[in-house]
Amino acid sequence: MQGRSPQLSMELNRLLLLTSFLLHVKEDHASPTRLVCDNRLIQKYIAEAKDMEKRVDQCQALPALSCPAVLPLVDFTFQQWKSKSNETKRREILCDLALLVGAAAGAQGQVSDECGARQLSQLYRHANSFFLLLQTFSWEAGHWEQSCSPHSMEQTHVTSIFLTYRKLVQGKLRFFFHDLAKVLCKQGQGDGRDPPCGA
Repeated sequence: MQGRSPQLSMELNRLLLLTSFLLHVKEDHASPTRLVCDNRLIQKYIAEAKDMEKRVDQCQALPALSCPAVLPLVDFTFQQWKSKSNETKRREILCDLALLVGAAAGAQGQVSDECGARQLSQLYRHANSFFLLLQTFSWEAGHWEQSCSPHSMEQTHVTSIFLTYRKLVQGKLRFFFHDLAKVLCKQGQGDGRDPPCGA
């Protein structure tokens, strides 16, 4: 039996990544295509990010992290974002998510408070789910490797992790899924307009 072609191997790897994603998220999380094409879903995840940020603010006296969390700088200008290819955007967000997942995991080991630990666990699951999902979308051959050096900052406040995650979901991820919808979704499923920057 002949070996698999590189293209077939790449498609099988994508399928495995997609299967891994679906196994790691809650049942109410949607399929990747639906997530991209149904704008209501990304709005749902933005609302969840805001809710996590609000809940962790209500936790009592969270201690400063003895080992600072390294967080990505996720602010961007709309004009710069529009000038990038979808693959560049995807890789940039993957780098941001990799830092966020690592920051949440590191903070979990330092926070003993049940309230804070519960919110960190939820944030870790959500960020890791998006991290796995974005690896299933690629316009270039080969695997994504963490060979990036995103702009980052060190923070000792647990709440900064939630702020950064919310800004990433509300900003880059929302615009990226909007851009993907123009490519992947059937005509008529979206209105084709760019999402408002302040939503």
